[in-house]
Amino acid sequence: MFRHQGESRTLKQNLGIAIVLSFVAGIVNVTGFLAFMQLTTNVTGHFALFINDLANLQFWRGTIYFLYIFSFLLGSFVSSFLIEKYRTNKRLNVFVLPTIIESIILLGIGIASNFSGINHPDIVVCSLLFAMGLQNSFVTKISNAVVRTTHLTGLITDLGIDLSQLLFPEAYPNREKLRANIKLRLYIICFFFIGGFVGGFLFSELELHLNTLIFAALVLLISLFYDDFRYRILKRKKEN
Repeated sequence: MFRHQGESRTLKQNLGIAIVLSFVAGIVNVTGFLAFMQLTTNVTGHFALFINDLANLQFWRGTIYFLYIFSFLLGSFVSSFLIEKYRTNKRLNVFVLPTIIESIILLGIGIASNFSGINHPDIVVCSLLFAMGLQNSFVTKISNAVVRTTHLTGLITDLGIDLSQLLFPEAYPNREKLRANIKLRLYIICFFFIGGFVGGFLFSELELHLNTLIFAALVLLISLFYDDFRYRILKRKKEN
């Protein structure tokens, strides 16, 4: 799930990583919004607000939204940089690096919220956007741009295109691939929604507040551990 890249990946592997990462993104999205009233998994809305503030000559407020956008960009850059730099290291699963950093960020914010108040919420929002930039870049590279998990706009657009192509079997004869794409996109949308629901329940009903991010980090770490454990088992079976 966290090892194979590009065309060598199967639908099952893409579904596995899509379920985990879209679920986590859904949690982060709702947690960030409930805690700070800011979007923390994508930058589309921030870009609109950035332009609006500049148009109204509110440059300081515009700078904040620019930092939000830059944080997501920086996360994407760091993720891709780490993957490219350590790609030739046969002993290291380079695709795990961005996910571990993302987990550390989510754990750090959740744990720190228990010991001190959030005096600088913009820094926390930037950190969450950085983490989501890491995740979006990582899953885009590992799946060859087939899976995206931090926002739904392009995903729902692609789903609409795929559904329309079902009506034209002569123009799109590869029905198996088309149905696989639809299934993948539906899974991502559903688990983003489920993650958001779980995040909202933990944040508001159980009053975990930013500790909800610890739960999201644990989901990531458990998934990494399970994937590595399963890989080692399969490798030993092949060697024997």
